[in-house]
Amino acid sequence: MFRLFIKQKHTFQRMEQKNKLYYGDNLEVLRKNVKDETVDLCYIDPPFNSKRNYNQIYNNIGKEDVAQAQAFVDTWTWNSIATEGLEEITSNKNGVFTKQSIFLVIGLEKVLGKGSLLAYLVSMTQRIAEIYRVLKPTGSFYLHCDPTASHYLKLVLDAIFCSQGGDFRNEIIWAYSGGGRPNDDFARKHDIILRYSKGEKVTFNADAVRIPYNLDTEKYKSPKSWGSHNGSEKIYAPHDLGKIPEDWWPISPINSQSKERLGYPTQKPEALLERIIKASSNEGDVILDAYCGCGTTIAVAQKLNRHWIGIDITYQSISLIMKRLEDSFGKSILEKNCFTISGIPEDFESAIALANKQDDRVRKEFEKWIILTFSNNRAVINDKKGSDGGIDGTAFVIDFNEKQEQILEQAIFSVKSSKTLAPTVIRDLFGTMERENAVIGYLLTLYDMPNLVKEATKYGNYQNKMFGHSYPKIEVINVQHILDGKKMYLPTVDVLKKANRKTPEGLSKDMFGN
Repeated sequence: MFRLFIKQKHTFQRMEQKNKLYYGDNLEVLRKNVKDETVDLCYIDPPFNSKRNYNQIYNNIGKEDVAQAQAFVDTWTWNSIATEGLEEITSNKNGVFTKQSIFLVIGLEKVLGKGSLLAYLVSMTQRIAEIYRVLKPTGSFYLHCDPTASHYLKLVLDAIFCSQGGDFRNEIIWAYSGGGRPNDDFARKHDIILRYSKGEKVTFNADAVRIPYNLDTEKYKSPKSWGSHNGSEKIYAPHDLGKIPEDWWPISPINSQSKERLGYPTQKPEALLERIIKASSNEGDVILDAYCGCGTTIAVAQKLNRHWIGIDITYQSISLIMKRLEDSFGKSILEKNCFTISGIPEDFESAIALANKQDDRVRKEFEKWIILTFSNNRAVINDKKGSDGGIDGTAFVIDFNEKQEQILEQAIFSVKSSKTLAPTVIRDLFGTMERENAVIGYLLTLYDMPNLVKEATKYGNYQNKMFGHSYPKIEVINVQHILDGKKMYLPTVDVLKKANRKTPEGLSKDMFGN
């Protein structure tokens, strides 16, 4: 037992040194930071929440859910990024694209035209080619999508994986219930997960994912034969651990009552990722999620004693993952350098680079980073495109009213990255505060603005009755202040739901430092 303890502890210590969280474009991160054949398992759930009809896909016409259509268009448009991606594929940049994938994309352009769907498929082709490159020969790839695009994605996967000796293994149906149902159509209640292997030999741990038999219909269906029955039909003994799941998985989704729920719109249940990770990897293996979102893959990989690499392009996801890991595994996971974070501004130059990014996908990333960092993730980001009414984020301050009843007041954030700003910016912020009945306003700036600091002092202080403390009614904070560790110290509501506490499988609480 003592030897086993030492072995597990050694495994966990190695995990601490290899886990990596990247903030940035996953294509760039994969190309620059993930070496050939270093990943055992990759799962991705890219942002394709379509529910679109085919008239819309082909002709940009048709009646559909406007909000869903806009979400798709906002994410995937034919622009300079898509044009550059198409050129990379057709010219076989870096030599990662197969002949079949090049011909496929050229053909899809002729069928679909240069629109949102082709932009999506170009983006996915670029990333799938890189994922194939980084997978080990025994590695597996699970691509999570919806039925609208699964058939297109299977063509892309076949062109990259199967043409190079890989294999299509399963089309897994994740079946779920709940939510709204149409009155004039069949309810759409499943997702598709396409499973591929890089080579003929692939990691698959059947016993790790077995489930109970349906005793009414599967009592004797298992590979253990007991001979013949009635002279012809064989009877099979049930496996002690249950059956290997079929390729349809009835796993409950995240709903409003789920204990796992963090409020992330496309959050997937941990049970789904547990089955994938247990089936297709072993302890100490490297798990990659290139669209890691709220960090379900990362949290499950951590619990199951796997190394992990997570990538996401939005700072909201990165900050949520860090909080989720801390809530789930304790502060020691942050203090003991169990993982490294790359891409977050660490100096003034990198903050300038983030603020000046022209890519529309990351247009608001500087705002997200500076607000969430300064507020300790206790603010809500205003994600509206276009006019934001002068508000880039909001926090909720706990206070007492005149009757000594607990109430919530607003603190609002405005972010500016210009080199020069006139005092009118402060007056505008105060006007917004009055309009919104906010008690505090924060102006977060890229550059030092002493003229604005002086102007802000004219507006006096806010007195918090609950804590009996006085705060500047308007405060100007620049990036260097935040890089030096300045935080918002207000009695505010925690806007992120706390993740459930976990202990890694096979490790005691004492080993984990809790």
